[in-house]
Amino acid sequence: MELIYSRTKTIQEDKVSGFCPGCMHSTVVKLIGEVLEEMNLVEKAVMITGIGCCGLHMDYIAYDTITAPHGRACAVATGLKRSNPDSLYFTYQGDGDFASIGLGESISAANRGENITVIFINNGIYGMTGGQMAPTTLMGMKASTAPKGRIAEEHGYPMHMCEILNQLTAPAYLERTSCNTPQNVIKTKKAIKKAFQNQIDGKGFSMVEIVTSCPTNWGLDPLDSLKFIEEKMLPEFPLGVIRDK
Repeated sequence: MELIYSRTKTIQEDKVSGFCPGCMHSTVVKLIGEVLEEMNLVEKAVMITGIGCCGLHMDYIAYDTITAPHGRACAVATGLKRSNPDSLYFTYQGDGDFASIGLGESISAANRGENITVIFINNGIYGMTGGQMAPTTLMGMKASTAPKGRIAEEHGYPMHMCEILNQLTAPAYLERTSCNTPQNVIKTKKAIKKAFQNQIDGKGFSMVEIVTSCPTNWGLDPLDSLKFIEEKMLPEFPLGVIRDK
C-alpha cells in the first residue's frame, strides 16, 4: 500500500497546538518540519525564534530552538552561524519582530549577506502582544493602537520587506508566498526548501516572507480571514520570487 501522507516526526505527538483557529503558524511549522525531514537536516537544524506567537511552537517541535531578545533573532543567528557554520540556522519571526523592533538587525544581516535563513510571518499585525499596528498593517486597517485605521499622515505606509531588502546587494534569495490555498501551501514548502538549500550551498542570506492570517486580531472568523488575504493582503503584498541569485 502506497504511503500518501505521514505526520512529521519534528512535531511532538503528545502536544496539541495552542494557536488560534485559522492561524497559519501551525501550517508553516508543519512545512518546516517536513522540509527538515526530507532534507535530513533535523539533527543539524536550530531555529531562532522572535518574541510573540512565533515563539509559541517551541513547545511543539522536536529539534533545537533558541529564543532571541525581541527583534534580535538575525543577530543571534549570525553569531551562531559564524561560530558553528556546519549547522543550519533559521529565524522564525513575525512582522513586528522582524520589520519593526528588529529592523536594524534584520537589514544589517541581509546587507552583510549572512549565510542564514529567515522565515518571515507577515499577518499585518502584532499577534500575541495585543493587536497593535505593525509595519505591515494595511492602509485603513484597524489595530489596537490605530482604532480609526492606519492613516498615512499619522502612521506612514505599509512596509514591503522583500522589496526593501531587494535594494541591497548581498541577499541571495527573496520570495513572498502564502498559505491561503493548497497550491500556495505547496509553493511555500518549495520556497522553504530552496532557502535551506541556499544556506547549505553557502549562498548567503535568504528570506521567505509568508503572508498569513490572524483571525483573532483581525476580528474575523477563519474563513473570512482567507477572503481578507485574497482581497486585501495579496494586492498589497503580491506573491512571487523577488530575487534569486
